[in-house]
Amino acid sequence: MSALVASLIRYGYAPLMLIGINGAGIAVAATGAHKLWLLALLGIAVAVSFAAEALLPYRADWNTSHGDFGRDTAHSVVNETVVLGSVAAIPVLAAVIPGDGIWPGSWPFVAQVLVAILVADFGITLAHYASHKVAILWRFHAVHHSVQRFYGLNGLMKHPLHQTIEMTAGVTPLLAAGIPVPVAAALSLAVAVQLLLQHSNADYRVGPLKYVLALNEGHRFHHLKWAGIGDVNFGLFTLVWDHLLRTYSYDPGRRFSSADLGMAAEPDYPSGYLAQLAKPFTR
Repeated sequence: MSALVASLIRYGYAPLMLIGINGAGIAVAATGAHKLWLLALLGIAVAVSFAAEALLPYRADWNTSHGDFGRDTAHSVVNETVVLGSVAAIPVLAAVIPGDGIWPGSWPFVAQVLVAILVADFGITLAHYASHKVAILWRFHAVHHSVQRFYGLNGLMKHPLHQTIEMTAGVTPLLAAGIPVPVAAALSLAVAVQLLLQHSNADYRVGPLKYVLALNEGHRFHHLKWAGIGDVNFGLFTLVWDHLLRTYSYDPGRRFSSADLGMAAEPDYPSGYLAQLAKPFTR
């Protein structure tokens, strides 16, 4: 691979996803186009993610299945369906959730999406933080921390009940405020794109923004397998709340391998999809 291609991926991949894919999603949602266009954009995002990982990996061995690709695909399909289903259910949910309807509907559409991202980031980050502190929540969140490699599909490798808990924490304030369905649809794509970037095996760079945006350079520290050590960098979109909670951690000299990931306290955690669904309900 040429140095030019490597540089394009290293410095262009994140902007392409954050600005290009999300920007296209915002344009599609703003015009009221069919939601299938958002699914098409998600498919493009996944394809770009795998291409970047293949061409410029952080670790080449993380591009090889550890017997987990089928399981991770199942998690991703189920959990993305949960997200899309929640968007479709917004009119019904809005009717039963009390609120003052204070949504800034007169603002430019892109500004409304940014507000939705910031509000959702706050709720999801707090739910994530609580999932490391409250035992019953950790039982469901542990599924996500059982990973043995770090790549795009890890982002949606979650127990569906925990995915629902996080999304509820992030979306309920938005529903109470009266978020429109098109804004929620753009938000759902932004969440999926962010999870791909946050867990990506691509060796990309964002410069000083790594201290503010919750991307893969910082999120790897969250997946360190030792209790307490990995209780850092909880943010989904930003690291703002981690700085305020004093849970931010970053060491530019640290390198990661599969030996650093997983859960030291549960080295034999189930690896199959159905077994992981059942695990939180067992002793």
